[in-house]
Amino acid sequence: MNRLTTSWGDVTLTRHPEDPRDPLRAWDAADEYLLHHLAETGTDLSGTVAVLGDRWGALVTALHATGTAELVQISDSYLGREATRANLARAGAAPGAVRLLTTQDPPPARIDVLLVRVPKSLALLEDQLHRLAPAVHEGTVIVGTGMVKEIHTSTLTLFERILGPTRTSLAVKKARLIHTTPDPAAAPGPNPWPLRYALPADTPAPGLAGRTVANHAGVFCADRLDIGTRFLLGHLPTGLGHARVADLGCGNGVVGLAVALAEPDAELLFTDESYQAVASAEENFRTHAGDDRKAVFTVGDGLADAPAGSLDLVLNNPPFHSHQATTDRTARRMFSEARRALRPGGELWVVGNRHLGYHVTLRRIFGNSELVASDPKFVVVGAGPRGRPPPPTPPSRRRGGRCGPGM
Repeated sequence: MNRLTTSWGDVTLTRHPEDPRDPLRAWDAADEYLLHHLAETGTDLSGTVAVLGDRWGALVTALHATGTAELVQISDSYLGREATRANLARAGAAPGAVRLLTTQDPPPARIDVLLVRVPKSLALLEDQLHRLAPAVHEGTVIVGTGMVKEIHTSTLTLFERILGPTRTSLAVKKARLIHTTPDPAAAPGPNPWPLRYALPADTPAPGLAGRTVANHAGVFCADRLDIGTRFLLGHLPTGLGHARVADLGCGNGVVGLAVALAEPDAELLFTDESYQAVASAEENFRTHAGDDRKAVFTVGDGLADAPAGSLDLVLNNPPFHSHQATTDRTARRMFSEARRALRPGGELWVVGNRHLGYHVTLRRIFGNSELVASDPKFVVVGAGPRGRPPPPTPPSRRRGGRCGPGM
């Protein structure tokens, strides 16, 4: 746990899930700069205060002590929302004291103070500013914040085009503020999100080529097929029958969709911590697999809520960033959860850059790993929980041999 000192008192903050070994704090200099600015300028916080992109709840947890009439957090992150709940409870806030909205929920009808923690995704910022613009009025105070490396000319252009004239502050501890004056006459044009595009003709999975997929703003690689995903699509297992298959960290769900199209009897679970991602996956699945096809769509902490031994196959293209920090912590959690959720003889298949060394991590967690496929940039690695021997594997499901240090 870490304590953040603010003008309204100290608050103890953690990320979610809590891990005492995690060296990353639940706030940074950008959060501190914004909170200090609000206190120093005496910003009127008595109306509806909406906080967009509050990563771990540091902003709303600190602002709860100001007694604002309505405090609203808008987040795309399940993990961020759960961290916010825990941090608010630790600070003594009553359940429901802060409205926790997702980026898929209707925003407040009127916003008196809009605070924006600039997200990593410029697309998500664009989408959310479009959604929030109708609630902004001439007297709305609009302040954004971010680290210097997160705020670019394109960032400021979005604020100015959608909301009104924009300027930035001086940098403090490598953080900046964004100040926007609402312009009632602003005409930002239509919201371009969700974005839709046709999968390329050479997509290496039966039945996917040429299909149109939807991507809500903020979904990884939203305007094209990710090259890592493409590699995994070319090496998916076959002959799955009635297997229960999870697309873990599903993004727009194209991997799970490929399985559904090729394996008509398979049962699919799509899960991601992003509300935008799961909305994309569900739309794409229903569009191309039909409303009658059985599938479950879950926003959550990976497979944490999946019953133990409930899955036959988990497919995963894990992230190796948490906001701006490079870390394999999320991947390790995904692998550990997959091990618990897989039946004995089930398998986790992971695609990743060769240099990430996932075969080593998988061996630590599962006690085994196997190279399924590789090229100069990517590998697909498989691992499974020990137990009864797995069923015979068709030759088409294995390419390569055991993983080694020089993989």
